Amino acid sequence: MTAIAILGGTGRQGSGLALRWARAGHEILIGSRMPDKAVAAATALRAPPNENLAIRGVGNLAAAETCEVAVLSVPYHSQRAVLEEVQAALAGKVLISVVVPLKPPDLTQAWRPPAGSAAQEAQEILGDQTRVIGAFHNVSAIHLADSSHPIECDILVCGDDDAAKAVAVALAGCAGMRGFDAGPLTNAGVVEGLTALLIGINRRYRVKSAGIHLTGV
Repeated sequence: MTAIAILGGTGRQGSGLALRWARAGHEILIGSRMPDKAVAAATALRAPPNENLAIRGVGNLAAAETCEVAVLSVPYHSQRAVLEEVQAALAGKVLISVVVPLKPPDLTQAWRPPAGSAAQEAQEILGDQTRVIGAFHNVSAIHLADSSHPIECDILVCGDDDAAKAVAVALAGCAGMRGFDAGPLTNAGVVEGLTALLIGINRRYRVKSAGIHLTGV
């Protein structure tokens, strides 16, 4: 069992990942800037038939201090403030960023921040003591929340540390998906940008949960 902190885990993406990882036997710490909000989210996730799952809500800093692996699941505009608060607590740990930088008003156009990607910016903020991985950007929160069917979406994992990428690949597997090593962290901008592409496909084809699936592998 791994203790996983989901920083900003009260949203749909973070909550969906939390539920699937908890069902796989991991201990989940839902983090939020407002601890009461995190407690409420954790309580909702433990509603029957999930009342025995190891999910609890705390503040972001407490979650980062307690965890073995952290997941950053916040809007892009919030990531710097969250990471600066937990920087010391994440030293020596793996951070998986699911953050996608989107630039209103047109969320269907890929946009890269000055660092190249949200994940690369997170690495710059945290420094070399934390191993930052980019993953889980392209899976629909609708699929994550519905455990009644397999998720037909593959997870592209980017990072500069092979052992850290292996952690993300393993977490994809226990959440019911296939994880693939997608190369160095510099590739994260490509993977993050696919989310804008998928938003456009969802709108044009009137669907809610388009995803990425690798063929021939």
